[in-house]
Amino acid sequence: MSKRELKSIIDAILFAWAEPIHIDEIMKVIEQDKKTTRELIRELQDECEHYRRGIVLNNYDDYYQYSTRSEHDEYLKKLTKSSPRKITSSTMEVLAIIAYNQPVTRIEIDNIRGVKSYSSIDTLKAKGLIEEVGRLDVVGKPVLYGTTIQFLKMFNLSSLDELPKIENLEELNTILENENDEN
Repeated sequence: MSKRELKSIIDAILFAWAEPIHIDEIMKVIEQDKKTTRELIRELQDECEHYRRGIVLNNYDDYYQYSTRSEHDEYLKKLTKSSPRKITSSTMEVLAIIAYNQPVTRIEIDNIRGVKSYSSIDTLKAKGLIEEVGRLDVVGKPVLYGTTIQFLKMFNLSSLDELPKIENLEELNTILENENDEN
């Protein structure tokens, strides 16, 4: 496989994987040794800098992740302020999965739903309804998500023990619809 194709695969992995991913995981996927993998990643980092892309490739002790350039934060904040995110039914589904299964990883959420949940997780984090509560102690150290105090306030709960039973989720949907009407 060409160097160009290998970099393209690494690029796709880093783009699709919202959390930092360890170099060993990348090595397994592209079937290359650590030295070659590190070299390819370094070239991707250099390309981000050379072309002044809006993203940078960060290295956190052999965990790699794309993020936006910090100097563009003010523009990203404008976007967030100008388009408040509504809680859609799919986002509500993700919130329910997190509430009833916390702490839970994005991959576990995706497996339960059968589809990717990046956008819904971002929306819920932006609304302060979920937060990162730790990392799972396995390869890749995926982020664990849980609900917040804001979640309890929104649903008028004093603790998670007061969550409605699964069969009583109609009430939860009504509360969410009211919340969306207020936004």
